[in-house]
Amino acid sequence: MKILNVLLSTAVLCLGLGTATYAQTSPSAPYTDTTCGTWQGDNWTPNGSCTGSVKRHARVEGTITIVKGHLVTVQQSTAAIVIDDTPALSNGFTGKVAVGRRIVAHGYWDGDNFYATMITTLSPSS
Repeated sequence: MKILNVLLSTAVLCLGLGTATYAQTSPSAPYTDTTCGTWQGDNWTPNGSCTGSVKRHARVEGTITIVKGHLVTVQQSTAAIVIDDTPALSNGFTGKVAVGRRIVAHGYWDGDNFYATMITTLSPSS
């Protein structure tokens, strides 16, 4: 019985630690992506009307491994990255965010945080 209690306590502790990584709240997106430019395929084209600090736009590609609210973990070939899909959800450009889906997320970096403004399914030929 003692062993069972120890195992259950350890399991509960591990679950708590695992979710603590994603318990942080995300700041709201700093600006509207479409105000600053557009994505044309995989290329970002700024329109010159963005004021203030212009964010570094990029695309993230990989397979979804974890979904925790607005945070989506994407496994790439060399590392995993956590993206915030709040802007994509607000725009209605996410599709079904589910574990196992291969995606391309277009968006921007704000410091160490990646905000996806659009998520599409990665084609099987890629």
